[in-house]
Amino acid sequence: MSEKSAYIGTTIFDGQQMHHNSALLLKDDRIEGIVAIDNIGSDYQCVELNAGLLTSGFIDLQVNGGGGVLLNENPSLDGLQTICEAHLPFGTTALLPTLITDTPEITERAIEAAIEAESLSLPGFLGLHLEGPHLSTIKKGAHSPNLIRRMSDKDIGILCEAKRNISNLLITLAPEAVDSDQIAQLAACGIHLSLGHSAATALEAKQAFKAGVSSVTHLFNAMSPLTHREPGIVGAALNTDNIYCGLIADGYHVNSDAINIALKMKSGSGKLFLVTDAMSTIGTDQSEFELNGRIVKRQDGRLTLSDGTLAGADLDMISAVRFMAKETNCNMEEALSMASNYPARYLNITQEYGHLNKGAFGNFVHINDQIEILSVWQNGQKAQ
Repeated sequence: MSEKSAYIGTTIFDGQQMHHNSALLLKDDRIEGIVAIDNIGSDYQCVELNAGLLTSGFIDLQVNGGGGVLLNENPSLDGLQTICEAHLPFGTTALLPTLITDTPEITERAIEAAIEAESLSLPGFLGLHLEGPHLSTIKKGAHSPNLIRRMSDKDIGILCEAKRNISNLLITLAPEAVDSDQIAQLAACGIHLSLGHSAATALEAKQAFKAGVSSVTHLFNAMSPLTHREPGIVGAALNTDNIYCGLIADGYHVNSDAINIALKMKSGSGKLFLVTDAMSTIGTDQSEFELNGRIVKRQDGRLTLSDGTLAGADLDMISAVRFMAKETNCNMEEALSMASNYPARYLNITQEYGHLNKGAFGNFVHINDQIEILSVWQNGQKAQ
């Protein structure tokens, strides 16, 4: 017999608009819709949530680790499961585990683990994000320069084969290491492509967009900046309507004024979404960890290498939403959309993710007025 529940007593944000005096209807693991309180069917069991806000579960497209695990150090099914579970208490019900630039052997193991996770329908697992190794050493950030390399025909074959078994495959690359023909081949395989860790000019960025790149990775960070004579990747991305931009909103990676400029260019278009770029520290008391043989220190909300270079982020998604709502010109609806609906649009998975309308998976989050997590549901089951 099907389980039917009606969640009441809270404001509901469906991904586009707020609903008051309404109920979220859930049947097994799927959303049945939102109705007025008076229209709840007698076969639904009412669940009182007592104020706050109910919104769609968060979707994070750049997650390097969590729960003490870094994907680079543990590219396995167990590693993927730990990462997915670590982010669930912070409202992230679906994510792309992300592999930072590494050896071909580690990359192969990560792909194999992702294929296994998909075959088992691992809760929270959406696919795989490969951030590198085909980047620019000039804008390497925390990526090991010894592992950065140009893309080869063999790489294209491996990636296109991986896409046949992984629903959502995202690759961050740089025009310095991947030419337009290679970009077109990857895009034709259905792979999502993003520019990042690159010193490309605005013209080079636009050529990559034309070839098949559809986004930029952590806007402003590790990319050519906007200047008055050379707009760089930042200028090209902000001034190209159909290009999505990931954003790390932790107060360290990007200044609030810069975020407000990006909001003016992209707000409401669904093209600016939040990512955490989270490392293994999320959900732990780790003070340091290892990345490609180098020690990363955790201090005062920042993760850095010995030279001070930022190495990912000590950030969870609810904290990013709270930062956007309190420290920028972003309203609550837009901040929530940036954490759920917009990344779902980017992956083209809005039939089942990123909203609370009929047919979506039962992934939703209950937050209070301080923008803190109260409860989390994943696939219709209360997880937090």
